[in-house]
Amino acid sequence: MGEALIFLGLLIFLAHLFSMIFSKKRIPDVLLLIFIGIIIGPLLGIVLPSFMGQAGQVFTTIVLIFILFDAGTDISISDIKNAWKPTITLSLSSVIASIVLTTLICMAFQITFINSLIIGIVLSGTSSAVVIPLTQQLNLGKDTKTALVLESAITDVICFVLALAFMQSAMEEKNVGISSIAGGVISSFVMATLIGFVSGLIWSSLLQKVRTFKNSMFLTPAYVFVVYGVSEYLGFSGAISALSVGITISNIDVFKFKFMEKFLKNKHHTQTDNEKAFVSEIVFVLKTFFFVYIGISIPFNNGKALIIGFLITIILLIMRIFIAKFFSPKSSNAFDKSIISLMIPKGLAAAVLASIPEQMGIEGGSMIKYIVYAVVFFSILVCSVMIYIIEQSPKFNILKKFFKDNINTENNVEEILTENSEIKEPYPIEKQE
Repeated sequence: MGEALIFLGLLIFLAHLFSMIFSKKRIPDVLLLIFIGIIIGPLLGIVLPSFMGQAGQVFTTIVLIFILFDAGTDISISDIKNAWKPTITLSLSSVIASIVLTTLICMAFQITFINSLIIGIVLSGTSSAVVIPLTQQLNLGKDTKTALVLESAITDVICFVLALAFMQSAMEEKNVGISSIAGGVISSFVMATLIGFVSGLIWSSLLQKVRTFKNSMFLTPAYVFVVYGVSEYLGFSGAISALSVGITISNIDVFKFKFMEKFLKNKHHTQTDNEKAFVSEIVFVLKTFFFVYIGISIPFNNGKALIIGFLITIILLIMRIFIAKFFSPKSSNAFDKSIISLMIPKGLAAAVLASIPEQMGIEGGSMIKYIVYAVVFFSILVCSVMIYIIEQSPKFNILKKFFKDNINTENNVEEILTENSEIKEPYPIEKQE
């Protein structure tokens, strides 16, 4: 116990050190934390993934709740208005392409169609736990940052609903209707958003009174836990509800409902700076343990899973480059698009879903888990290293040059038209003279 506590204490100190290195040297703290997990897990065997047991799922869910709520408090309604269209197109195009390509790759390695499809769906989203911290550290445009954060939340919903539907189908050996699945995704998203919105309104009206309680700082996160649990119990996405609560509380001034006036008048109904700092500190600590946990869970003893995982990661990266080219927000510059093209990391949602087929007794469930864990590792590794390279050495940012060429082409066309209009004008005058 003494050694464990020493390690946990040192880990938090190291996390702050890694964060400082990230801010100054752009060496990703996420990647360093994963390597710590790999060292104490697969390499030395000090800690095994089974050590946490059922607590591992609870832990990952708590990380998800805090990260999404904290991200929601940083999003304004005006940002959503500007970014919702590119977010939808970016999310759907990425999900569809990921599912198709990943399914084909897995089938090429003699994995059954239904299991390949499950792997494709599980890996079709991006990780909120990875994307959000990275976007906060990078100098991105508002629309780009908002689109990436919302994409990670939306794809989590799609992954959970689609994956669970097909897992159930695989277990019962029956077909699943596309229309019923689509309806499930839409209803889950809409109802989860509504639950989070109403819950946010209620909590905002109570915040002033809540602050009169002693040691009330943790009550807001506790309330978000309850909202998440209620949403999940009703069959909707608790992740979207948590995100919606954060957005509602931080934008309560936008919602001018008459019945809310007496509750909100002359009251501080949004989070204070101290409350935001408190949640951010919790997110930092939880994120630290989460990525170490991911490192511990990487299946280095399964060569086939590692090969498939690496191949899937490379194909998804190539696919994402074209997705970024055609479906990025209009305001995104070349650097923003290059970052969007690298945002393929898989994390919490994929790791949680990957363990379910084996628990359900689906044939080949363990292989699904190993492949997904391998992609989680490689995707975070590739994303982190590439972002570090283009941050440290812009001249090696081939992606930026690729996207910049497109922008320059459009600008050159405008410049040519302008030049032609300026050149052609004098000639008629000269002829007249």
